Amino acid sequence: MTRGDDRFAEFVHSASPRLLHAAYLLTGDRHRAEDAVQTALTRTYAAWARVRHSDAYAYTRKVLANHVIDQWRRPLKEYATEEPPELPANGDVSREVTRNVWLMEMLAGLTGRERAVVVLRHYFDLPEAEVARELKVTVGTVKRTNHRALAKLRVSVGDEAPLVSGKNGGEVS
Repeated sequence: MTRGDDRFAEFVHSASPRLLHAAYLLTGDRHRAEDAVQTALTRTYAAWARVRHSDAYAYTRKVLANHVIDQWRRPLKEYATEEPPELPANGDVSREVTRNVWLMEMLAGLTGRERAVVVLRHYFDLPEAEVARELKVTVGTVKRTNHRALAKLRVSVGDEAPLVSGKNGGEVS
């Protein structure tokens, strides 16, 4: 591998977990999230000479968000196969899984744009102006969409929130 390839491999190793989690939040499906991250990383590698000296993570995040949004516009047609999908490994069902399922159920009640705004704004902690740039909308649209999405989530949550760990390690409901 060349030096540029080594840097890209380091970038992939460090950025992949967070990109995969964000893609899962955006798509709601683990397999589609993995595919979206692979596509984003492939496109980033193609532009690596140009983006490696700037913020490669921001570039990849933008490519990821745009790719997922394009999939909403042009959904992939799936075809049934004779082989069943991989079954999840047997193991202990933890609170983390419960929280993830609960979060995905809450996010599933949002429109695609609302979900994208909430994930970019609150998961990536991006300022409204950057979310607007990435989604190619106005800052006002980001603010309205975020406000509407959070209102939907507040109504949906009610008493359904699972126990989450507090900062001191205790449980908070």
